[in-house]
Amino acid sequence: AVPFAPPFLRSGKLLIAQTSAILHYLGPRLGLAPATAAGSLAALQYQLTLADWVSEAHDTHHPIGVSLYYEDQKAEAKRRSQDFREERIPKFLSYFERVLAHGGKRYLTGARCSYVDLSLFQVVEGLRYAFPNALARAARKAPRVREHHDRIAARPNLAAYLASPRRLPLNEQGIFRSYPELDTSRARARHRVRPTRRAADLRRRDPGRRPRCGEPTGSRSAPAWPS
Repeated sequence: AVPFAPPFLRSGKLLIAQTSAILHYLGPRLGLAPATAAGSLAALQYQLTLADWVSEAHDTHHPIGVSLYYEDQKAEAKRRSQDFREERIPKFLSYFERVLAHGGKRYLTGARCSYVDLSLFQVVEGLRYAFPNALARAARKAPRVREHHDRIAARPNLAAYLASPRRLPLNEQGIFRSYPELDTSRARARHRVRPTRRAADLRRRDPGRRPRCGEPTGSRSAPAWPS
């Protein structure tokens, strides 16, 4: 296959593009996929739904075009973000809450963790950074999703990774970006994502400086869920 754009995976003679397809291929080989055909299809279905959610999150700050700067489309971004906060975040959360409630499952596809559980964790982490207030409000009605997020974060290998330098902090060059004007009542929030010391030092030396790709601008982990 000919990839359109990164990411893509080369495995022997195979060249696989698209995140969902890559995870569908790697999952069984890493012990992170259901053993049955029905379970495998369910995992792929949930992963594709998460991909839709991620795409909508990206479009909140680039609703007109990816070739334009955020500053060139701020008015449209505010309108798009309002719909995302009020309609789409609750809708996706409600869906995954129902998935977890079906049969009282600990994980999305059953009793074992799969790649799609790791993906849901990452999406929730991203939204806690980009839309902390909107997510906190909506997540009050999604206790299973909250518990799922914390359960994944507590897995020993993942916890070690999250605490290591390998875990790049979320920043304004990625998909999930923290723009205060796109999240309601952000200034009054009690549970804010605080910048790392390095990021704060950089901004203190040059307040107008914009972060480079991969440079830290937020904390490595979000605070505890608000009550």
